[in-house]
Amino acid sequence: MTAAIIAALNILTKPLGEVSGCNDQISKEEALLSALQANRDVLLQRLNSDYSLQEARRLREDVMAGATWLLNDTEDVTWGFVQECLLLLLSLARHLSAELKRFRQTSAPSAKLRTPEMAPPLPPDVLSFTQQKTVGAALQFVVSLGLCPYLAPGVGVTLGHRSAFATMVEKIVCVQTAVVTPHHLLTTTTTLLDFAELSSLATLVFTRHLGDVMAALCQLGYQPQQSKASSTKDVQVLSEEERRNIQEALQSLLVKVYQPVVIKELLILQGGAKQSGPIGSSSGSKSRTAPGWLRRLCGQLLSERLMQPNGVQAVVRAILEGGTGGESDWKKCDSIAKILTVCPQQSASADTYYKQVCFQILELLHLKDKLTAQQFQCVATRATLYLVQEKTSFAQPYLLVPLLDPLYRCITATDDVHCQVAVEEWEMTQCVEDINKIWVVGNSPSAPLFRALEEVLPVVFTLFCFTKQNFANLRSPCQDILLWYLRHAETSGVLSLLRQLSGLHCQKNDVATGFHFTPGSNGGVQLSWKDSCSDEDDALYEKLSGEQLRLECLTHLLAELKDSDVPGDFFLALLQELTSWTAVAAEEEEEDGQQLAISAMTLLEVEQQQQSQADRQGHTLALLQVLAIMVESLQHTVILRKSIQVVDFIVALLQRACIGLFQANGVIFGNPIDNQTLSMGMGLVATLLSGPQLSAEVYSSMSRLLQPLGTLSQQHPELFVQELASNLRAVIATHGAYRPDNLTTSASPGSKDSEMLPKSDSLPSMKRNTIKKKKAQPFPPSLLSVNNNLKQSHIKQPASSGDSVAGETSRSSTAFSDLLLEACDPDIPTRAFALRHLTQLMHSRDQETVQAQEKVLILFLENLEHEDSFVYLSAVQGLASLADSYPERILERLLKDFQHGPSLSTSKKDRSLEFRLKMGEVLMRASRAMGELAPHLGRPLVAVFLRGTRDSDQNVRASSLSNLGELCQRLNYALGPLAQELSSCLTALIKTEKEAEVRRAAVHVITLLLRGLSDKTTQILSDVLLDLYRALKWVVQSDSDEVAVLHAQLGLEELDDIMRSLIFPKQKLEKKIVVLP
Repeated sequence: MTAAIIAALNILTKPLGEVSGCNDQISKEEALLSALQANRDVLLQRLNSDYSLQEARRLREDVMAGATWLLNDTEDVTWGFVQECLLLLLSLARHLSAELKRFRQTSAPSAKLRTPEMAPPLPPDVLSFTQQKTVGAALQFVVSLGLCPYLAPGVGVTLGHRSAFATMVEKIVCVQTAVVTPHHLLTTTTTLLDFAELSSLATLVFTRHLGDVMAALCQLGYQPQQSKASSTKDVQVLSEEERRNIQEALQSLLVKVYQPVVIKELLILQGGAKQSGPIGSSSGSKSRTAPGWLRRLCGQLLSERLMQPNGVQAVVRAILEGGTGGESDWKKCDSIAKILTVCPQQSASADTYYKQVCFQILELLHLKDKLTAQQFQCVATRATLYLVQEKTSFAQPYLLVPLLDPLYRCITATDDVHCQVAVEEWEMTQCVEDINKIWVVGNSPSAPLFRALEEVLPVVFTLFCFTKQNFANLRSPCQDILLWYLRHAETSGVLSLLRQLSGLHCQKNDVATGFHFTPGSNGGVQLSWKDSCSDEDDALYEKLSGEQLRLECLTHLLAELKDSDVPGDFFLALLQELTSWTAVAAEEEEEDGQQLAISAMTLLEVEQQQQSQADRQGHTLALLQVLAIMVESLQHTVILRKSIQVVDFIVALLQRACIGLFQANGVIFGNPIDNQTLSMGMGLVATLLSGPQLSAEVYSSMSRLLQPLGTLSQQHPELFVQELASNLRAVIATHGAYRPDNLTTSASPGSKDSEMLPKSDSLPSMKRNTIKKKKAQPFPPSLLSVNNNLKQSHIKQPASSGDSVAGETSRSSTAFSDLLLEACDPDIPTRAFALRHLTQLMHSRDQETVQAQEKVLILFLENLEHEDSFVYLSAVQGLASLADSYPERILERLLKDFQHGPSLSTSKKDRSLEFRLKMGEVLMRASRAMGELAPHLGRPLVAVFLRGTRDSDQNVRASSLSNLGELCQRLNYALGPLAQELSSCLTALIKTEKEAEVRRAAVHVITLLLRGLSDKTTQILSDVLLDLYRALKWVVQSDSDEVAVLHAQLGLEELDDIMRSLIFPKQKLEKKIVVLP
């Protein structure tokens, strides 16, 4: 039956070339009409005469009997053709529905009859590709001849804008329909809807003709009615019941079809036809815009689609699907965001609209599809930013509060949830990622965004501190959020936040008391109840370590702000606060100096006074701690990156100096710190003023220095400081017009600071020189002016070169003697410094040090026995340098001491084992430094190390094996004669040694040997390679020590790589030139 109906449709829609080409004088329109009429006549003839089409004819007659819209005596060729197509399509739909119903009622074959290769039975409504093509052609004739020509102007896309053939069809229908049956459009539309009730057939209709069907339904159901007297072909006069049925059909269709496609078609209907001429026509046509009633209807339907569940996502997909991600797509994203921001007129209330839309906007941020997530997140970000800026009253409760809700719950968590997690891991991760997308990626600073973020920034910072000491995937997003706020917020808000985060202000909006962050199971973070600590010491330690961690994290954030003034502004604000606290402390001390009648005060007043003093002192200590950490952790180029900030720093220094001056009544000799502070401040001022031409802005900022400099020039007790302050004040006041010649020289602190050097003669000369050098530069060298350096580089040298050489030799001899003395100094840093200096001299082949190498050797050997690691490691480094420079003489002495213990008369025999182990470290470093000389110098070392493997002490045996491994991997072919002996030693130790450490070392020697020889292993160790392999396998299978097994596995991997490279060498593309004889 299906094949018969499809055959009838094929007869009706098959083109007849002989009809169209029989007469070249007739027009194309007449030829098309002739073809339609001829196809219809052929179909009717075949239905009556062809036996194979009898079933199709009976089914067609049944459909005709129930078709009230059928016109048997119509003279319209096109409508007659459309009627035949509709009858056959309805016959096909009725037949397939009946067959499908019987198919569903038929029981499936039993499981016993099924085989794994058997495919499931095919439903009867499935059409082949050829059948689908035939049905599609019939549907195209129906839409082109029976639907589109009857649409009102501006409703849908007219046929003239589709193709040249469609333009010809439009002309035919317009000529033939002088008298229009009013229900032609209704008949075609309802018949197509009936045909599309079967899902397999609906796909054929709506994939290509959805827009035309929707346009017809809109016109039939919503076009304003006119009187029958004025009825024309563009007006369909329908009853109210028919219109109501059409409206219900439209709503049903909009719900069933994929929503992005529906929205796309509604947008096309709302926009009307494009302004362009028909394809194939020589003249353009006027643009037909959609009528007002259609635009309003489409707007209402689009609003309904938007406010449905996932409506926003459907709108975005409708506009962006098929995009390439280029600039045009990003513009579309911005346009969609603006559309979502505006509440449609058809909406019942703005509150309802924004409540539904904001929730869907947040859902766009959480899409997992990588192909579309980027564009969807762009729409969500832009829409959020527009809503926050333009609709703040709706964005705050419906967008920002739900987005930040997990962080709000971190602040307001109560102890009634201590049995469970307060904020889940996925909630925290999603919240932080959403903030990063909106604030950081969106990057559109605004006051509402700042206010919303400020409420949760303390929680974000606490979360960032937690991720710094744990492995969590939220570290980078938290850091980006904090840095974004610090870069874009106003300075006052940033400084207030930094004070709070550093602990200088009371904590607010932080994690609730009794809760803390814990690692999640998926690499995230969750908020859970914190068990109380019963031990007071542990609680205090936890509190102090937490405060220290917060300060370190804060300085880390400030260090990232290299191009921002925030670190400098915060540092200067703290300095200014410290200055004010210093003044307050001075006033309090002055008040305390007066005899207060404590007896006249109540106990409560005394307690309050003491508490206030304790609070002030605690705040001052916290302030000093923050300043200390900033100075230690941040570079001066980050803290003071501008000249104005340097001036503010100097102002704070000089103000503190003036406060100390007032406090001491002009006498400040007793406080060297204040002297250094004042010296550094005035030196910085002199350096700035002696530099290049300063701008008027810098001089304007320097005007604040006039008052403290004037105070110092009048009240400081030292004449030198008074003169320098007066000169600096004059230069600043005249903007550089007056500049004394000795400004930079007088500002140099060397002359005055030399009086403050230590006077003790007990210090070694090297230490005294170091102290002098440090005192010569009380302020950073990077702040010195370039001009001063240039001037100093042009100082003339003495004329007598002989005197200079003699002086240098004398100073060098004195320095070397001082080094020898300091190497015996009881002060550990001094001794270690001298040993390292001697090592450097030996490495650089200093002449005097080379001549006294025996003394240096004895000195290093004596210090090798020292208990402090800082000293004996310096001696180890020195001995290794000596062995590298003079291996023939030094190595023999070192090997003797390694075998038999210390040979010096002053050595302690009871510490011989410790000395031998330290000597083993020296020999290992010497082996590493031999390089290509190892085959020449290494033979004596191999013999000593092999004998060391039989030592009575396990530590010496392990040390000998470790050194043997380091040396053997550098011997290359020189190892060949020793291979058998080495293999026997290692194999015996692996199988007979009781100590696990020695077995580990023996296995490690084999691993290092294989790793060092690499490709040469099979050549050098060909005789013992099998024994070494068996030894490694024995360890893996039989040894009980896990570390030894691990070393053996690594050795087997090295051997596996070697053998693979031997059996499967890498293919090299190289050319060989052979010279024939």
